Amino acid sequence: EVQLVESGGGMVQAGGSLRLSCVASGFTFSNTDMSWVRQAPGQGPEWISGIKASDSTTYYRDSVRGRFTISRDDAKTTVYLEMNDLKPEDTAVYYCWVYVWGKGREYWGQGAQVTVSS
Repeated sequence: EVQLVESGGGMVQAGGSLRLSCVASGFTFSNTDMSWVRQAPGQGPEWISGIKASDSTTYYRDSVRGRFTISRDDAKTTVYLEMNDLKPEDTAVYYCWVYVWGKGREYWGQGAQVTVSS
């Protein structure tokens, strides 16, 4: 069974930092690209960052590039999202997301609330 368990959300003031973690299980993590997606109140899901399995190439949405850093530790089957210089518009529920080709479907974590006050 595929599981994605996130941790590290919270409430910070603008300009602050948080680090999210997502521990994955139930699939071959080292061979699988990983992503983070967020959903702000009243809005649809928004992809914000991804990291490839093959060479750890990273990708970012323009609004977070330069402030957020995605990384992975294959030995711990964990993907991280380091978030710096947080802004009130970053307030959202953040989800770890994966498409597992061997199972032919996507999976979402339970979500981590991030709230940034001005």
